[in-house]
Amino acid sequence: MTSNAYVQLALYLTLLGLLAWPLGRYLADVMAGRSRVVTGPLGGIERACYRLAGIDAEQEMDWKRYALAVLLFSLIGTLFTYALQRAQGWLPLNPQGFGAVSPDSAFNTAVSFVANTNWQGYAGESTMSHLTQMLALAVQNFLSAATGIAVVYALIRGLARHGAATVGNFWVDLTRATLYVLLPLSLLLAVLLVGQGVIQNFDADRSAQTVTTVHYPQARLDAHGTPLRDAAGQVLTDTLSTRSQVLSQGPVASQEAIKMLGTNGGGFFNANSAHPYENPTPLSNLMQMLAILLIPAALCFAFGREVGDIRQGWAILAAMALLFVVFALAAIWAEQQGNPTWGALGVDQAAATWQAGGNMEGKETRFGIVASALFATITTAASCGAVNAMHDSFTALGGLVPMWLMQLGEVVFGGVGSGLYGMLVFALLAVFIAGLMIGRTPEYLGKKIEAFDIKMVALVILATPTLVLAGTALALLVEPGRAGILNPGGHGFSEVLYALSSAANNNGSAFAGLSANTPFYNVLLGLAMWFGRFAVIVPVLAIAGSLAAKPRLAVTAGTLPTHGPLFVLLLIGAVVLVGALTYVPALALGPVAEHLALRES
Repeated sequence: MTSNAYVQLALYLTLLGLLAWPLGRYLADVMAGRSRVVTGPLGGIERACYRLAGIDAEQEMDWKRYALAVLLFSLIGTLFTYALQRAQGWLPLNPQGFGAVSPDSAFNTAVSFVANTNWQGYAGESTMSHLTQMLALAVQNFLSAATGIAVVYALIRGLARHGAATVGNFWVDLTRATLYVLLPLSLLLAVLLVGQGVIQNFDADRSAQTVTTVHYPQARLDAHGTPLRDAAGQVLTDTLSTRSQVLSQGPVASQEAIKMLGTNGGGFFNANSAHPYENPTPLSNLMQMLAILLIPAALCFAFGREVGDIRQGWAILAAMALLFVVFALAAIWAEQQGNPTWGALGVDQAAATWQAGGNMEGKETRFGIVASALFATITTAASCGAVNAMHDSFTALGGLVPMWLMQLGEVVFGGVGSGLYGMLVFALLAVFIAGLMIGRTPEYLGKKIEAFDIKMVALVILATPTLVLAGTALALLVEPGRAGILNPGGHGFSEVLYALSSAANNNGSAFAGLSANTPFYNVLLGLAMWFGRFAVIVPVLAIAGSLAAKPRLAVTAGTLPTHGPLFVLLLIGAVVLVGALTYVPALALGPVAEHLALRES
């Protein structure tokens, strides 16, 4: 491990803390309606939105009505996004003349963006018109992130209130999160990114002639987009040549900003944040990494303020930060060790980069190994999925880090809203385990954790592992699933496991060696994304309603403090233990087996 790695990690965490602290206070005031922003001129826009929509902002909802509003709103968003993709060939702002997106791809993409996953089985610059990028995808980037904030606030109110029958008003929470938080932050970040060279226009594609002829392989596909193979099972390819390059244009900076702040991750370009038009400089890379975890970290401070004890927010944040540091250092270390395959071929990996050497395959030289591994850790700790390097080209152990971060439920900061409500569910599990150990009824923030609450906790924790492991097994059992695997052995298994982990945990990043833009994978991953989102949200809201109705218990000598180091360690143990028991067997078949095979060779 180099000193450069420690410096970059320390700088990142310091800046994140300095930015998240004031934003957390602002979030708490805005969502509670206490901020001057809400009572000032912008408040008039908020109230006008309610009048136009016929919403009574003073009428709160119980958890069932809240959940129904979330589901109906998300379903309508899915249908609208699907319809716009199918009709884009007849709509304006389509200078490239793109036709309709195929039904299976449109379904996958619609679910993906509504579920805050932003998995992309297509190349954005060669598939989506400017109108689709803005009106369908960018809009859902805002709304899916705002939905996550709304849901976590319902849970926070459940913990803060006592003897209450309601958990808030979904429409009010959605509007405030969008109008006062996501929109202004996105506008500011978009301007900063434009200053760094991120493009923002409505131009058609431009063609440029390259200095030399470029030769590249391209897989042969059948009518369904599935790679053709020879008798030995090897993918058939053709070698193509070109001396021109198409430079795609479009409104990139505006989508890039909310893509990061909303932990969405869907890039305007297929290369995502490795593309110089999306992420041109080391400074823009730092801004994007800060944007990913800014709101998830700020929500921890907002949580502490809402429950009346800022130490509770610090405890949750400390657990997240400690896990994050361990995973980040592991990813950086693994990539700085280099790839054994290159070493066996005589490649001098020590001279591969100005950052003291290591595995530079699939990474941009303007970022280097440390910033690439740090970005991979950040984006999979959150439910973002944006990438500035090819995760498929990471070392076996380097690729294991982002995969396992997703499989932990993306609670290490996690997505906007979803990370905090996921970690709070683990906090309920942690106090339940502690209660079993000492023979005492578990409590959290003065609320007794009873049978119904633990049943809902079990549903939240088991939903995504069931989708990941069952989906991976299905993909490996049937021919359409196996046909998409382009790499043999453990790495091919890792590609499928990563894809299902990314979809069910609403991340969106990928091991790109899997040919996933097929009817089979579009439908399978689309279903995993939908249920990975809403099979978690509904029981979380049920927990919120149950806790809100409970009386607050007095603190006694037997009450477990949930703001100290002991609770932080207990919370970390619960997260890691569940992740280990659930996924270690699958990880042993994929990245661990690949690592051992490479070392032996």
